[in-house]
Amino acid sequence: MTRLTDKLFKTLDAAVETGARSSARTHGRRSFLAKAGAVLAGVAISPILPFDRRAKAAETAEDACDYWRHCALDGNLCSTSGGSLTSCPPGSSASAVSWVGTCRNPDDNKDYLVSYNDCCGKASVSSATSCYTSKGERPGYRMGLYNDINWCMANTDKGYHCTVSVVVGLADE
Repeated sequence: MTRLTDKLFKTLDAAVETGARSSARTHGRRSFLAKAGAVLAGVAISPILPFDRRAKAAETAEDACDYWRHCALDGNLCSTSGGSLTSCPPGSSASAVSWVGTCRNPDDNKDYLVSYNDCCGKASVSSATSCYTSKGERPGYRMGLYNDINWCMANTDKGYHCTVSVVVGLADE
């Protein structure tokens, strides 16, 4: 059995050596370095290439920017950065002030008041889903309806992390 194993290893060794020498004759070091550099450059730029986020959004409707509660949300979704749709992630606190939007629920076709609270005191993360759905947004002089402000300014920890959307009740008709 040992002779058979030795013969197999010698044959395999000879085949690998022949292949390596043949490759060395046809492909130089510069060719290898150019191809390796192209692969590394491709890997380096792959995070900035566009990709389709719809698959993840379809998995959980609450995380999609087009979810009905997010009609006036401008910021990162807490549900994708350690919190939930209605609660801030650990280590952050809800802003003392907020803005309000009126959003239509397609399930019952009614309008609801939605309070958007920024969660403050924790650094923002790049992996969070960021939404800019400012339907019905008003200019900056209507403070309670304007979403382009750092609402953490009323808190002691002013760093913005994410935003929750809490249904307050039915909007008056």
